[in-house]
Amino acid sequence: MAQEQVAPPVLEAKSSTTEKVEIIQNPIKLNAAFKETPSINDKSIESTTINEGYKLEDNSEAARYDSLWMKELYDNASLYDDMYNYVSNLEVDTLKQLTIDTEVLKERLELLDQKTPFNIAYNPSLERVIQSFLLRKHEFIERMITASQFYFPMFEQELDNYNIPLEIKYLAIVESALNPRAKSRVGATGLWQFMYSTGKMYGLDVSSYVDDRSDPIKSTEAACKYLSKLYETFGDWDLALAAYNSGPGNVNKAIRRSGGYTNYWNIRRNLPRETAGYVPAFLATMYLFEYAEEHGIKLNKVERPYFETDTVHVKQLITFDQISKLVGVSKEELIVLNPSYKLNIIPNIKDKKHFLRLPKEAIGKFVTNEAAIYAFAEKENKSRESALPKLVTAEDRIRYKVKSGDYLGKIAERYGVGVSQIKQWNGLRSNNLRIGQRLIIYPRKPVTTVSSSKNEAIQSSPAVSLNGNSKIHTVKAGDSLWTISRKYPGITIEKLKQWNGISGNNLQPGTKLKLCDCSS
Repeated sequence: MAQEQVAPPVLEAKSSTTEKVEIIQNPIKLNAAFKETPSINDKSIESTTINEGYKLEDNSEAARYDSLWMKELYDNASLYDDMYNYVSNLEVDTLKQLTIDTEVLKERLELLDQKTPFNIAYNPSLERVIQSFLLRKHEFIERMITASQFYFPMFEQELDNYNIPLEIKYLAIVESALNPRAKSRVGATGLWQFMYSTGKMYGLDVSSYVDDRSDPIKSTEAACKYLSKLYETFGDWDLALAAYNSGPGNVNKAIRRSGGYTNYWNIRRNLPRETAGYVPAFLATMYLFEYAEEHGIKLNKVERPYFETDTVHVKQLITFDQISKLVGVSKEELIVLNPSYKLNIIPNIKDKKHFLRLPKEAIGKFVTNEAAIYAFAEKENKSRESALPKLVTAEDRIRYKVKSGDYLGKIAERYGVGVSQIKQWNGLRSNNLRIGQRLIIYPRKPVTTVSSSKNEAIQSSPAVSLNGNSKIHTVKAGDSLWTISRKYPGITIEKLKQWNGISGNNLQPGTKLKLCDCSS
């Protein structure tokens, strides 16, 4: 049975009487703060104090390990752009340098072909892709092998539930470099890179707070459903993968243009450029994972997979900053474990259940002090100067009325879709619009508003300053394009690169980055 996001059973936490609490300053007495809030464990609430600086004791070595491990996953987020560009512009025909003997490769591919349902027969094009990966992506594959130990057990469970080849797990590396918050130039999002409309078809919701496409479990289940449908259509996993990337229509056109061939390698030249490099990259990734040791690719063994975590149903609005402060789990780790929360806020919405994923050792702390944690969060939220964002849900379909000054690019940017998509949805043959014209749009992103006249959201950062009309972020030690993009809702890595003329991913502390398409 497919794994579902259901409310976990009530957890029996160990008594908190033995846990030490370090009081820093200005303690909030829980028995005073929760006169109207029923507690889960009255005894622990009476004997516990929460304040802005407390932390619970933990095993120091285990905590160090968790920190290093989560940092590895967090840092891997920057690899998505590199992988996306590499696959989209895969040039292997001119590759001359060889890193593996052709006859050895043929033998290994034959063995791999025998145990998978994919067509992995040797051909020169595949050989060149594998050679290219070995020459140019050796370090990348090492990092993916490390990160895969966190995600792959969860992928395999879902793939097995849907009777899908387990090797499909390698697809997430090609799609997102195992970054659950990855977003492509056209708006595809998450580990499995769902477009908004396709995600909606398979039950993935998007709002101003939550994007289910970034939820590892929900998105994996949706990917399994979609891939099953594609395989049912084409009866071939190579073609199903090509259709997953470019759409069934492009695969059908490629089949027609090839003269009716249905083998991927025979229709490859007729596929879109990105898809032409997509399946070879998938097969090359599979090969390198299976023969990593033979190619000297190190496996940095880790002991803590995704299932060393658990979920708890969150009953009130709470921020990652508050959870980190009270439970002692770093914000970076919370982002890795809960990537579907776009603003690093878990909302409280009527008739919807939201879950917080934590390391198992932290679950007991949260549940034991649940009432106290909610009261603390509520008090802090009420005292904030800046307003919390209102929930805005993107509709399945809207009708937009063209106004003076509108053009397709402007409308597309507003709703997070492509110009070509708007033209396709409305049967437009040109870019010309007339005032009053009605357009059908399937929005990918909602516009976040705030609950008062204040225009600062909860995530306003002190690192932002005004320079004329330009918003500026000053790079600090440890900053990356990915971490900066996470601080400012609506700003992507690609936008940061475009606005600041950045080609790579390296940043120097002290560099001032523009946060808008404006002159400095």
